Amino acid sequence: MFDALSGRLGGILRGLRNRGRLTERDVDEALAEVRTALLDADVNLDVVGQVVAEIRAAVVGAAASKALDPGQQVVKAVHAALVGMLGGETLAITYASEPPTVVLMAGLQGSGKTTSAAKLAAWYKSQGRQPLLVGADLQRPAAVEQLRVLAGQVGAPMWSAGSGAAGGAGGADPVATARGGVEEARRTGRDVVILDTAGRLAIDDEMMAEIGRISAATAPRYTFLVVDAMVGQDAVTVARRFDETLAIDGVILTKLDGDARGGAALSVKRVLGKPIAFAATGEKLEAFEQFHPDRMAGRILGMGDMLTLIEQAERAFDQKEAEATAARLLQGEFTLEDFLAQLQQLKKMGSLSQVLGMLPGVPREVRGAEIGDDQVRRTEAIIRSMTPEERARPEIINGSRRARIARGSGMQVADVNRLVKQFLEARTMMKRAGKGGRVGPPAGFPIV
Repeated sequence: MFDALSGRLGGILRGLRNRGRLTERDVDEALAEVRTALLDADVNLDVVGQVVAEIRAAVVGAAASKALDPGQQVVKAVHAALVGMLGGETLAITYASEPPTVVLMAGLQGSGKTTSAAKLAAWYKSQGRQPLLVGADLQRPAAVEQLRVLAGQVGAPMWSAGSGAAGGAGGADPVATARGGVEEARRTGRDVVILDTAGRLAIDDEMMAEIGRISAATAPRYTFLVVDAMVGQDAVTVARRFDETLAIDGVILTKLDGDARGGAALSVKRVLGKPIAFAATGEKLEAFEQFHPDRMAGRILGMGDMLTLIEQAERAFDQKEAEATAARLLQGEFTLEDFLAQLQQLKKMGSLSQVLGMLPGVPREVRGAEIGDDQVRRTEAIIRSMTPEERARPEIINGSRRARIARGSGMQVADVNRLVKQFLEARTMMKRAGKGGRVGPPAGFPIV
């Protein structure tokens, strides 16, 4: 979503680096370009004015600093401004002193509310909590069934009207259903309740009155507004209307991996005064993370986001297996079977493009490269078409074997050649590194 803005700001800042000094004219020209870049990204006009003024004040205030060169001072000021725009600090999630902690999900129809409820349940599970999903969206056909399916995928129980003896008492009344869900959580010992409420295609009085009654009946600790980041500044308008009725505590941005300009994400905190709590960065249930303004600002400026990358890796990889694999890699015993297993783990972290985007120092052209699931699947198909012996000892794969593997995987012989060559070179390089030898650059990541 922020690729265009990242490219524009990166170009502006590169032009300022390595200058011995910056004149007032240099600063004015750079800030004019920053202003244009933010406006083109659909950032709220008032927010742009505030941010540019803050950057100017910071650059002028740092003029006497000897620790940073002028270009670095501007980079630091722009980074700080982006962090402020995105909310400053990460929203600290706390829990009710007497369980359950009730979380109310609100939003327009089509914003991704039901899917976000399931993703949030998975996040709470990762924090050691026991969430219960409650289907109080009784307006949209099949909404309850959708939540039931998603609940099964994340391994969390789901409750709604008619779900059982307690659920039957709620009937088809969403307020009674929500209240009954909280009672069910108390009865079964679930410590978090996530209420999925009905949305509409547009804000209307009936919708706002209903969700207001649900809030009054359940006293949620958090009310999260689910906003589709693709709708731009309209998202901020929607957020303001909901806040007038519910006093929302934070925003969950969906489709942050889309190709919109990102203005909603950069405007909502300044305009509404409410933080972005979570962000969905893809369709998979794992593509959901707590929103860290400083990390996102680093990504926008091409500084990477190693903390999020490490957290995702910790969730995706088994530590003991990872240590054993690393040992085999450094000893030169790493096999294509090992590589296939690592690919499976890597896919749990999201797309390879997203992973590259979190690495610091990666050129924008590489960060923007599309390394999709299709490419990974082609690599997997080639390896799966090999015999166990060929996976263990790829050096034995001769011409006839390569032709057979290509036929079995539906690929070209050249694709098999490239994968085997890159794998052997990478394995040799890592074995040399394990012995403390000099290591040159690898020929490339073995993805066909």
